[in-house]
Amino acid sequence: MAGQRQHDYHILPPSIWPFVGAAGGFILLFGLVLLFHGQGPWVALIGFVTVLYTMFCWWADVIAEARIGDHTPVVQIGLRYGMIMFIISEIMFFSAWFWSFFKNALYPMAAIDNTWPPPGIETFDPWHLPLINTLILLCSGCAATWAHHALVHENDRQQMRWGLWLAIVLGLLFTTFQIYEYSHAQFSFSGNVYGANFFMATGFHGFHVIIGT
Repeated sequence: MAGQRQHDYHILPPSIWPFVGAAGGFILLFGLVLLFHGQGPWVALIGFVTVLYTMFCWWADVIAEARIGDHTPVVQIGLRYGMIMFIISEIMFFSAWFWSFFKNALYPMAAIDNTWPPPGIETFDPWHLPLINTLILLCSGCAATWAHHALVHENDRQQMRWGLWLAIVLGLLFTTFQIYEYSHAQFSFSGNVYGANFFMATGFHGFHVIIGT
């Protein structure tokens, strides 16, 4: 029959969202440069809102495509591979910061008097708030797994909602504790390699939790 699809792929119609997303990303970057030079946050906020709006609309299109059956088994494999590559990129990103931390911890440089932590750095006790936040994060993962299991294996949307709400509350609690921890840090981001490693690794991790929430 003329017009009948003879392949397992989903050919996307023209979409404006790649262009809008790229424009929003550029505006956000340009706005951050202006912000760092004391020109105010408004351009960066416009770019940030544009990126968020693009994410919402683009993912809504993907969900609509799935509901009408455009996600064939081949397309689903591609989506899974995309998520796998994203997770691998995240692993490599954080591996770089752990590499930097352990390199300086095991082989401290003369610039920090060959000691770790550097002189004048008062570190957090890992068995107090950091341990509590770790447990909160693990519990939020368990809650998300509960929601996933309830939806996929039992088709129980009520249990799925409870699991997701619990994960959201735990994510908010984690973020609150991390803000409290940052406000009591006796070191800053700049001026020492310990602070730079600490705030980059934990900060990006906290940013991921905020996005997940």
